[in-house]
Amino acid sequence: MPEPSLRNRALRCLARREHSRAELAKKLAPHGSPEEIEAVLDSMVALSLQSDTRMAASWVRSHAARFGYARIKHALALKGLSAEIIEDALKSDEITSEQERARAVSLAKFAQPPADARDWARQARFLASRGFAGDTIRAVLRADARAELRDSARNEHTDTEHEQGDF
Repeated sequence: MPEPSLRNRALRCLARREHSRAELAKKLAPHGSPEEIEAVLDSMVALSLQSDTRMAASWVRSHAARFGYARIKHALALKGLSAEIIEDALKSDEITSEQERARAVSLAKFAQPPADARDWARQARFLASRGFAGDTIRAVLRADARAELRDSARNEHTDTEHEQGDF
């Protein structure tokens, strides 16, 4: 079976998922000269088969629910995208606020708000590893702790009413 052309290799990669220009160049590097690769990539861009902007928007859409801005920026930069393209992708209306996403990630991972300093640190480390900012983490964990205190105070108040009430 003959070797697939650079164009066919690029098309196969793009058929699976969006790729940045830098990713495609890296994948095609073992199979052609830099000039040939640039020519193929230029033709892919001219035909709108490859777009760094579209790739960034797609990646952000699929990963934003699980990660903070810092982690998303870092991952896209590793894929060879410019800071301008990354910022444009992060400004999308489809992305909820950083605090809402951090709260959703925290609730999905931890059943309860932090009970003590050790739990608080563990949950904070987890959110930090997902790329959420320190102030966002503090706000989410403090809000969760306050909500837990309100709920427990309500439950205690309701329990005392039942004990004192007429049956």
